[in-house]
Amino acid sequence: MATPLDSGLFRDLADRAIELQSPNRQEALAVLRVSDSETLSLVAEVARVRRHFFQDRVKLNFLLNIKSGLCPEDCHYCSQSKLSTAPIPRYSMLPPAMAVQAATIAVGTGAKRFCMVASGRGPSRSELRRFIAAVRAVKDAHPALEICACLGLLSDGQGEQLKEAGVFAYNHNLNTSEDHYGRICSTHDFTNRQETVRRAKASGLSPCSGALFGMGETDEDIVDVGLALRELEPDSVPINFLIPIEGTPLAGYHELTPLRCLRILALYRLLFPNVEVRIAGGREVHLRSLQALGLQMANSIFAGDYLTTKGQAASADLELIADCGLRVETPEQVTLPQSRLGRVVLKKSAFD
Repeated sequence: MATPLDSGLFRDLADRAIELQSPNRQEALAVLRVSDSETLSLVAEVARVRRHFFQDRVKLNFLLNIKSGLCPEDCHYCSQSKLSTAPIPRYSMLPPAMAVQAATIAVGTGAKRFCMVASGRGPSRSELRRFIAAVRAVKDAHPALEICACLGLLSDGQGEQLKEAGVFAYNHNLNTSEDHYGRICSTHDFTNRQETVRRAKASGLSPCSGALFGMGETDEDIVDVGLALRELEPDSVPINFLIPIEGTPLAGYHELTPLRCLRILALYRLLFPNVEVRIAGGREVHLRSLQALGLQMANSIFAGDYLTTKGQAASADLELIADCGLRVETPEQVTLPQSRLGRVVLKKSAFD
């Protein structure tokens, strides 16, 4: 565990991240094991990396659960899985008009990206046709809005169809390490998720892939999934913190503290210095009064609600951003820095 004598390591890691040099495995583990008393010093140094690449901008994202429940997968964290008894809404793919209505609300909050998420293993042909119709309706109504699709595992050719329809990005999270994955899901595996991210990227969609923490994973698991994500070179990395929902197998998991969450965010900013790092599900529950410190490292958040759980009001998110001396990113501003747009990725280091 880090001590006050290790504070120079924080400065060194931040300096190296600005030069696109990554921490090695031992250093990554050390970040997670920083003491509570030293965590704010870590945040202060890592905040320099965020400011260097993203200045004072915060990207707002808005989520639509376009198909809810009815999922054959057994992901233990999810209230929509076949194992869940949580009392959630269950419905098939929403019609285009309802997608446009939600997109209009998103634009009204200042959101730049509209994430359309459907439960299930992957889209059937008919579901994909209905989804694409909704995408085209949203693009007609709001041409500047980035659309991110999240439909589960992709089959050959589906990514290309989504791209042609106007989808900008595709989200498929790795969620946890390969070693830990079998403990949270048995109906598909870690490699299935990796392959979907690769397919999305190959089809010309911006790859969006992150992780979910608070599911019994070790520090080593947190580092390992981060390294696996680096290999995929996503453009955006959502960091989710488990909301233990009654009726799911992980309902009793309450492992995270606000400071633990800050250390995870610090590590992922160091691993992905010039990539969009987004604080996603669970930030209100787990960061609580320290949400503002999270924004010193992340440059993106969801505004409003999540899939089956409530977020804080979008107006509160806007107040949070303003109180931090930050500004909402506009549609005209390019999210990723030139170093990322030019596909300059992190220099390799020895993960010993």
